[in-house]
Amino acid sequence: MLAKRVDQLPAGGAWLFEPKWDGFRALVFRDGDEILIQSRDEKPLNRYFPDLLEPLRSQLPARAVLDGEIVIVKDAGLDFDALQLRLHPAASRVNLLARETPASIVLFDLLSEGDRDLRGEPFQTRRQELELLLSSAAPPIHLTPATSDPSVAADWFRRFEGAGLDGVMAKPVAGAYEPNKRVMLKVKHERDCDCVVAGFRWYRRGERTAVGSLLLGLFDDSGALQHVGVCASFADQKRRELVEYLAPYRRDALASHPWRQWAEREPETGEAGHRMPGGQSRWSQGKDLSWEPLRPELVAEVAYEHMQGARFRHMAHFRRWRTDKRPGDCTYAQLEVVPAQELAAIFTSGR
Repeated sequence: MLAKRVDQLPAGGAWLFEPKWDGFRALVFRDGDEILIQSRDEKPLNRYFPDLLEPLRSQLPARAVLDGEIVIVKDAGLDFDALQLRLHPAASRVNLLARETPASIVLFDLLSEGDRDLRGEPFQTRRQELELLLSSAAPPIHLTPATSDPSVAADWFRRFEGAGLDGVMAKPVAGAYEPNKRVMLKVKHERDCDCVVAGFRWYRRGERTAVGSLLLGLFDDSGALQHVGVCASFADQKRRELVEYLAPYRRDALASHPWRQWAEREPETGEAGHRMPGGQSRWSQGKDLSWEPLRPELVAEVAYEHMQGARFRHMAHFRRWRTDKRPGDCTYAQLEVVPAQELAAIFTSGR
């Protein structure tokens, strides 16, 4: 079941609110000794999270299907980068990471138990059964907090962001579990930021007649321009217009470009701690990530949800060009820093 994004918490109606976890969405199937952890795109995740198999086997009912989110928790909050590192082809590497940074799973819905298909039951009923089922759950298995009080949900929205949660979910108490339908609501954080536009990628279907995405940068304390993410989702006409708009900034762009070394190196290399715009990763799955440099003279205002370390956690969205801003003013100092909220405040009594 999916969620539709909205700008604010719903004011009317009967809802249950939950923190929105920033991890890997997963369905968990248990049938006797057999456990299947399945990703949102229906791929098995067992091999990447061996540390979750025995806890699920020992704590879930003999036959059940549950919906939840796999996360990795560190002192400062959720760590999505550490979660991504689990998607490694080598079992020895995965097992090492499982010992060093063990995963947790936060469960928030019960689809079946025994021979009962609960998807047609109201969410409030499924929630009550889930609470009973997980009443004695122990880490790394957790029951997500839930409230019917909008003021509590609004407080979660403000306080828990620093722990890596990226918003609040609103679920109708009478709603059935409807796969592939956006009947839940999600309220996510959004802020704006002025970034240097230092490159772009061609649109995959444009045959070099349309821009796919803009590469964004911010200056760190040492004066180095760090790649922080991309903005995309342009209309087709805008993609074509951008080709002409960016053309003057392509001339001699590589001569003194701050990311010149990335264009000259193999994709697998790069300096530690720096984001390489053209770098392949095991998550890019062979996508063309080649990029075209631009003289770092353009400034764009973009909307973003939150930072993961030193970069945008999700794709940013273009708002407007800022011809009144100097590229040198695009620093990390402009970003709002949210203090980390201890996850222990979310999980009472070890849950």
